[in-house]
Amino acid sequence: MEKIWMKHWPEDMPKEVVFSEGRIPVFEYLRIHARRTPDKPAIINYGREISYRELDESSDKFANYLLDLGLRKGDRVGLFLGNSPQYIIAHFGIQKMGGIVCPCSPLFKEMELKYEVNNAEMKCLVTLDIFMPIVGNVLPEMPTLLSVVTTNFNDYLPAEPTLKLVDYMKIPKQKVEGTRDFVEIMATQSSTPAPQVEIDMDNDIALFEYTGGTSGLPKGAMLTHFAHLYKPTVATIIMGINGESRVLTTMPFFNIAGMLFLVGPVLKGATNVLLTQFDPLAVLQAIDTYKVTEWYSAVPMNVSIMGHPEASKYDLSSLKFNLTTSFVISLDEKISKQWEEFTGGCPLLEGAYGLSETHTLDTFCPRQKIKYGSMGIPSFDEEFKITDFNDKTRELPIGEEGEIVLRNPGCMKGYWKNPEKTAETLIDGWIYTGDVGKFDEDGYLYWLGRYKEMIKVSGFSVFPEEVEALINQHPAVLENAVIPVPDAKKGEVIKTFIILKPEFEGKVTGEEIIDWAKNSMSSHKVPAYVEFRKELPKQGVKLLRRILREEEEGKRKK
Repeated sequence: MEKIWMKHWPEDMPKEVVFSEGRIPVFEYLRIHARRTPDKPAIINYGREISYRELDESSDKFANYLLDLGLRKGDRVGLFLGNSPQYIIAHFGIQKMGGIVCPCSPLFKEMELKYEVNNAEMKCLVTLDIFMPIVGNVLPEMPTLLSVVTTNFNDYLPAEPTLKLVDYMKIPKQKVEGTRDFVEIMATQSSTPAPQVEIDMDNDIALFEYTGGTSGLPKGAMLTHFAHLYKPTVATIIMGINGESRVLTTMPFFNIAGMLFLVGPVLKGATNVLLTQFDPLAVLQAIDTYKVTEWYSAVPMNVSIMGHPEASKYDLSSLKFNLTTSFVISLDEKISKQWEEFTGGCPLLEGAYGLSETHTLDTFCPRQKIKYGSMGIPSFDEEFKITDFNDKTRELPIGEEGEIVLRNPGCMKGYWKNPEKTAETLIDGWIYTGDVGKFDEDGYLYWLGRYKEMIKVSGFSVFPEEVEALINQHPAVLENAVIPVPDAKKGEVIKTFIILKPEFEGKVTGEEIIDWAKNSMSSHKVPAYVEFRKELPKQGVKLLRRILREEEEGKRKK
């Protein structure tokens, strides 16, 4: 479609992306800033400062460890961690030796972890010692792993933290037999820069970002080194991040949106004020203590902070810009104005539309013309169109609802080892999202729903096919179907309709299925409701979840 949105492009924002140090890998930006401002804090972790020199040298040490292990360019390394300096060090270290970063959700249970490790054929896994009961249970079933590296939050915490800690961060360090200790690697490995790896920015892969989908289990979207430079750079431009910025990070790095703010501050030589997990008091303390200038949040975080009983004790006037994401609570004008008044002038704007397949941040909300309820206007170098779901070649006019289709420099090269799904999703460089949307006459995008039947539980994207594939591994389950059910607190929760194997009929309860699921999958994927059925609605072999949804909606209307 014609780029009608450009008439609303902010006058104070460039129309093209300019890379301050050139079109080079993000780890080279780290090296540049380590030479330019070696003693400047790259990370402030609850009071512990890690300088640009230390971050650069530490990531070189980790790169050299992987090389000594026998890894080479293109090998995959998993990060099964929460937000921490170790995560950032490993991320840059993996890419310095030419490896591919594979984030694993810290919410994973055994089946989910085993699937991603084996699918990506990871050679090394970096994890927290408190996660080793999960890793250890499936370690014999992950044959490609050459090494497991363990660490503890306390490894990079100061003796007296300046911000409130989450309880699990206080768990003492454990020595785990058969693993390598992260701190030991930092103490013994050479900090000599890892041998120069030739990177093809447009074709070499920097990152696998796993995303669910209609095929059941997640697919690894392959994102290039250029995509990994491009989209974090876009984030810094939209948010106004520069060398003097102190950027608060609370969103998880394993998520592609959170990862923008692992990389973005380094690109500008800024300081990352790091929180492992959101806590309203810790955020208030961090902004006040370290004079935070930019923050990427979720709307419930902002609401929680404004309602905190001690909020008036803290000075938030340093905040210049707050990008946020709506889930459970949508950003509206009332909340936005409340936040601006609460902070003494910081604008709160929607973080807008994006996908793992595009390295996210495909639209943004212009400050001078906000349309609440929209996803804003397309970002830099974006092409968008709305097409007919039943005819991908037919583009629909402004105002009509159809499939959101987009193309930009951040798009994936395809799905790892999944040519069929790649061919369905990526056509002539265009990503066919499966999402329903429309544009208005000003070029603002409106996201209207999930054609692929994705479920949103507390802001997490949950795909029915993935949950069904996991539940089908229960020994009593023959097959099942998953649908969303509205929930006042979480937005949506999951209900599963289960057909039991004949020998288990009448012998298994819904509570037992839920208890099993709690130990087998991430909490947001666990069904809240279980209903046993003799059969499921189908058309041939195709499962008709739509009929189950309609039945459920009918029950709620009675």
